[in-house]
Amino acid sequence: MGNKSFNILVVDDEESMRELLDVILSREGYNITCAGSGSKAISLLEKKNYDLLLCDIRLGDMTGIDVLKAAKSKEQHPVVIMISAYASTEIAIEAMNSGAYDYVPKPFNNEELKQTIANALELKTIEQEKKHIDNELKKQLHFGKIIGNSPAMMHVYNLIRQVANTKTSVLITGESGTGKELIARAIHEESNRRDKPFVVINCAGIPETLMESELFGHKKGSFTGAAYDKKGLFELADKGTVFLDEIGDLSIHLQVKLLRVLQERVFKPVGGIEDIAVDIRIISATNKDLTSEVIEERFREDLFYRLNVVEIKLPPLRDRKSDLRALAQHFLEKYSNEMGKKVTKLSSYAIDLLNKYPFPGNVRELENLMERSIAISDTNILLPDSLSISMHKRRRFVEGVKGRRFDLNEVENGVSVDAIIDDIERAYVAKALECTGGDKLKAAELLGINLRSMRYRLEKHRLDSKSVNSE
Repeated sequence: MGNKSFNILVVDDEESMRELLDVILSREGYNITCAGSGSKAISLLEKKNYDLLLCDIRLGDMTGIDVLKAAKSKEQHPVVIMISAYASTEIAIEAMNSGAYDYVPKPFNNEELKQTIANALELKTIEQEKKHIDNELKKQLHFGKIIGNSPAMMHVYNLIRQVANTKTSVLITGESGTGKELIARAIHEESNRRDKPFVVINCAGIPETLMESELFGHKKGSFTGAAYDKKGLFELADKGTVFLDEIGDLSIHLQVKLLRVLQERVFKPVGGIEDIAVDIRIISATNKDLTSEVIEERFREDLFYRLNVVEIKLPPLRDRKSDLRALAQHFLEKYSNEMGKKVTKLSSYAIDLLNKYPFPGNVRELENLMERSIAISDTNILLPDSLSISMHKRRRFVEGVKGRRFDLNEVENGVSVDAIIDDIERAYVAKALECTGGDKLKAAELLGINLRSMRYRLEKHRLDSKSVNSE
């Protein structure tokens, strides 16, 4: 062990004992500082970080326990060994309860004391290494406010870093509840725009009649109720980032206007005649299949390609179950603190139960579940009985296509309607092909769609006449 790197503070009110300990420990290569009183020791502890404190129990001005407590109150506190000529079980217990590593009675054996100190410093080194490793793991587990170190999430983090400092438009896709806004915020926070506005626009939450004015602003008198000029969200976001959530719900009329903003970085307010130029980074998100929306002519193809320069696909929680425990613990700590409860961890049986549940509502459903479970929990450990998961409720099913049964109770915790619809769509397309002997044109007619749309669905669901006939 490289003793020269360790700093030891020796505290004893007997000068001869301080000198003896200084000689013994200096020969071992330690850097020794001595103090003849408790007040002097505390003063030294405030000015410098020591690796080990060797302190007598009885001092002239205070007790060694007082010095021990002062040392332990420091964020980077030393490991402490207490020494005393007045050995007693009570003193030893008090010292250990106050955080001492060990207690050595006088007179001590020099070799035994040196070994005790070496053991204490070795333990401190191990603890420091463990703390460093834990901090590194924590960094890997968290990316901003995003939690998870599964391979799928590490890929997402890598994409965030790659696109953050560009002006490139990013499309974030994924089921409801996967955390798309968190990803958008992470991109903004990692970018050189982090000190500028981050403006969130919910394209599904603002009525179409108001959306144009919200986005681009309006001029006084441009419509009934426009009593004054108003800046739009795009202008307010200048030099920052605009996050267009649920972009798939934007009307065709507004898609045209958004396309111009993306192409030219200018727009006109409602009722305005002059263009307003803005420097904004646009990030959008959707839980819809925009490719399908383009084929069905509900979303402009040119806008789609402008938005989808880089796509970040967020995995559903069921595909990143290795992150579930960390996510659950995070929400447990969050809501325990908010509710003033002392629920500190999940029982192993509760974790097993969570791992068996598919979480159709993804991370949002998990958060809702943890909040509700902590609210009704009356123990310090979250038990399975507190996890009111819908799979353990009385179920109400609806028969679906090809024998699939849909659990309507799942809606309470959030579901992926798109995933359900995809399953239904695949079944109907397969059935139509089966009815027409694999004739794609006739199958499209049966389904009331055009051949282009039929071909898209066949590719999307990886269906062809051979696969259908073999089912």
